[in-house]
Amino acid sequence: MDCKTATSLLEAYLDGELDRELARELEAHVDTCADCQAALADLDRIRHAIRAEAPRYAAPVELRERIKHSLAEAHTARRRPRHQWLMAAGFAMAFLAGGLVTALSMRARGHDDEVARDLFVSHWRSLAATSPVDVVSSDRHTVKPWFAGKLAEAPLVKDFVEQGFALVGGRIDYAGTGRMPVLVYRHGQHLIDVFVLTSDMHVNASGEHREGYALVGATLGGQPAAIVSDLDDEELAKFRQLLDDAK
Repeated sequence: MDCKTATSLLEAYLDGELDRELARELEAHVDTCADCQAALADLDRIRHAIRAEAPRYAAPVELRERIKHSLAEAHTARRRPRHQWLMAAGFAMAFLAGGLVTALSMRARGHDDEVARDLFVSHWRSLAATSPVDVVSSDRHTVKPWFAGKLAEAPLVKDFVEQGFALVGGRIDYAGTGRMPVLVYRHGQHLIDVFVLTSDMHVNASGEHREGYALVGATLGGQPAAIVSDLDDEELAKFRQLLDDAK
């Protein structure tokens, strides 16, 4: 892949719109091209800036006055059932407060939501690929050295085949512009991705679900990690405990 082709694909890559094979080809080029690495980083910074710095506007004075007037009417309309004016007041208060809450929380949630989206997309993309792994092996002594040759720090690699969660292999993937190791396990017909995260990435420990797949936070050898799979909640909890206890 040349730089012209890679540059034309960067935005689609960040949006998770490339199939896994094309994404892998792009990643291989970006890994060896400083110009494309810089272009990818610039696009990601722009995406963060838009989400964090886009202007947000307060409700117009006229709208506030109409809400106050509605509240006054609701309070004085004795013939209305009590629950009706309580609902009206609650709606108005929620409307006024919602803008403030959204403004305060959006910036804090934006990065975490972006990380979650990238992790889900990575898992779905791997399922659509010819193979969900770049190195196929159930031997941790094969998988860990493979990571060591490509990352500054290789993750802890454990096989839990005796507990029903067999190591399939590993791959390197992206969340934002960050490269990270991914360990892949199988439980029955279910594939499980374990993303070993960087220190600035956070995943909701209580988990979230999208389109039948779950994302939960975990730890692996003292490092933050995230699990993405379509396991049921009970099996997911068992696997998460295995990761948390791994040394």
